[in-house]
Amino acid sequence: MKIVIAGAGEVGSHLAKMLNNETNEVTVIDQRRERLDNLTAITDVITVEGNPSAIKVLRQAGAHDADLFIAVNPSDSQDVNIVSAMLAKQLGSKKVTARINNEEYLTYENKHLFTEMGIDLMFYPEKIAAGEIADLLKRTATTESLEFARGKIQIAVFKLEEESELIGMNMAEFSALAAQEGHKFRVVAISRQDETIIPKVDTKFKYHDLVFIISKREGMDMLMRYIGKENIEVKNLMILGGSPIGEMVAKQLSKQLDSIKLIEMNKAKCLDLSEKFPSNVMVVNGDGRNSDMLLEESIREYDAFVAVTNNSETNILACVAAKSLGVPRTIAEVENLEYIRLAESMGVDAVINKKLITAGRIFKFTLSSKVRFIKYMSGTKAEVLEYIVSPGSAITKNTLMNTNFPKNAIIGGIIRGNESFIAVGDTQIQAYDRVAVFALPEAVKEVDKFFK
Repeated sequence: MKIVIAGAGEVGSHLAKMLNNETNEVTVIDQRRERLDNLTAITDVITVEGNPSAIKVLRQAGAHDADLFIAVNPSDSQDVNIVSAMLAKQLGSKKVTARINNEEYLTYENKHLFTEMGIDLMFYPEKIAAGEIADLLKRTATTESLEFARGKIQIAVFKLEEESELIGMNMAEFSALAAQEGHKFRVVAISRQDETIIPKVDTKFKYHDLVFIISKREGMDMLMRYIGKENIEVKNLMILGGSPIGEMVAKQLSKQLDSIKLIEMNKAKCLDLSEKFPSNVMVVNGDGRNSDMLLEESIREYDAFVAVTNNSETNILACVAAKSLGVPRTIAEVENLEYIRLAESMGVDAVINKKLITAGRIFKFTLSSKVRFIKYMSGTKAEVLEYIVSPGSAITKNTLMNTNFPKNAIIGGIIRGNESFIAVGDTQIQAYDRVAVFALPEAVKEVDKFFK
């Protein structure tokens, strides 16, 4: 597949590393040579220096015969992404997608307008991140979650603490437990230190494992009892950082929570934000990195603390401070991928990363048309994919135990019409089923073949 990426910022560079493999030819455009040099130092891609909205540069990069054109220019004004994506489509790119920073573009009428112009997908990473934070505040027992078919099947991520009954248990014992409960849940992966494990029957659960479990809606409550977790009702929220994510989280949750307090260091930004929020959202000018300041703002009275400044280290340390001051639930935006595990080990309850969010949206375009969506979950190298099963595809030929499915992948749940069930060895997948798959990166292309 020939892929052209316009923009070698954090998101563009991450996509280039992720998509650059033996089946893809990746070319990256950027106006700044130092960005391109930094990228070629860590991955083998073709680079083109120049303005991504210049037709000559687009032709030089191969946009005229690209299978996929991704516009992720990191500049403050991202209109160049719209322009370059439209030009790439007119030049001959088969599919084009553009990063935006304007919520207005995502209304139904405007999305249709951009589709007419040839842009297949527009994505606003900050808005997606704000939505994920709002979801995490509804399910406070998990470090991350994902729903299929309006919640009929869910993937939840739990960190095993001392009170969990699972510690020391192996997969065979857990499977027996699940069978007693009518197969309402199943472990699909374990993240341990820097390793993601697709568990076998003798795999044992250990303290501080991140456990990825797929569950039917009715199995979630009993599952949390085994894990030793319970949901906390969030009524009062403190947000550190008046970034676009912080602003959107406050707006989105202002109708659902009793009170929200947003702390921002920039006074001018505080004045601007205070005019945008309803009366139950208070904007405070101050340095939220300071524990004394947090105490002055009565942090102990809050149910949750969200740190979304532009600095990952600040977000992690602020969440650690909030946790030490008694806040039950903390969420940090962490853009440095190497810091995600560090944040989790320091006690941050959940981590949001825009690059991972974006990567899933884009990677879908490189797989078969049967993939409904793909998501990278923080704390693991694995990917979650949802397929619609084609009639006659390889996955329908036999039961799962008799299918030579890739060893680094696992089918977790199936939705068939109005029914949902957890996949086990004797499950037979049928045409038009919606299937949730958990896979390590090296297995994704092989998994894809089973659903074509």
